[in-house]
Amino acid sequence: MRVPVLVSCMMLVLSACDKKEVDPTPDTAAMTQLNVPYGGDPKLKMDLYLPAGRSEDSTRVIILIHGGGWADGDKADFTPYVTVLQQQFPDYAIFNINYRLAAPGVNLFPTQEGDVQFAIDYIYANRSTYKISGNFVFLGASAGAHLALLQGYKHTSTVKPTAIIDLFGPTDLTSLYNSSPLAAIALTQLLATTPAASPGAYEQSSPLFFINSSSPPTLIFQGGRDQVVPPVQSEMLKAKLDTAGVPNQYVLYPTEAHGWEGANLADTFIKVAAFLRAHP
Repeated sequence: MRVPVLVSCMMLVLSACDKKEVDPTPDTAAMTQLNVPYGGDPKLKMDLYLPAGRSEDSTRVIILIHGGGWADGDKADFTPYVTVLQQQFPDYAIFNINYRLAAPGVNLFPTQEGDVQFAIDYIYANRSTYKISGNFVFLGASAGAHLALLQGYKHTSTVKPTAIIDLFGPTDLTSLYNSSPLAAIALTQLLATTPAASPGAYEQSSPLFFINSSSPPTLIFQGGRDQVVPPVQSEMLKAKLDTAGVPNQYVLYPTEAHGWEGANLADTFIKVAAFLRAHP
């Protein structure tokens, strides 16, 4: 997802929304901590942004999961959006997480899936330390959206999110493999196999196969000209959610590719706010 050139404009738009005034006690003043370790590997770090006046009863949580094809990217990719999210959701705690990146023969999938699960379990287990509730939202872009969807649909024993925000994430890796030679190369490296050789590995890595009637509400964003993650990936997700009776919304920007900025990015944040208010 590209860094916006109109973040300041978005902040002006979003600042029109009502804010709840808080009167923090000394131990719940606003706090920012960067590069907080959550595991033994040096890559497993997160940035946390805790609001003033937070509590375990009411403070909701947004988990940000960056993209980059599972082999690139960093939590810093989401840093420019944190201020906008804080402006829109002043009472939310925001956690921006890293995970280990895949390379030839190193950190193969499901390493990334496991890291995200561990990070979320870690944050949940430390609710009393951070003074946050167990009301979590997962927001990811591209590969990060794939990981957010997989976490939210597949790993719900500890944390079941109240909503998932999916920005053009892969949903069926076999379909993605078959749709693009470039995707096939990346996925073969990521999983060290092909759908023909190991169909189960691709299915177990695809969020689409873990949807059921109790899956969390999902907001889907897609660019109509996306050649990295084609629109059919989002269309299949919406169809499966509809069949299962899961609340969802599909937002297509017909002229956009794999990420966008400007007016459509501002519109994305506004739609995220409306969706989260509809699914608290």
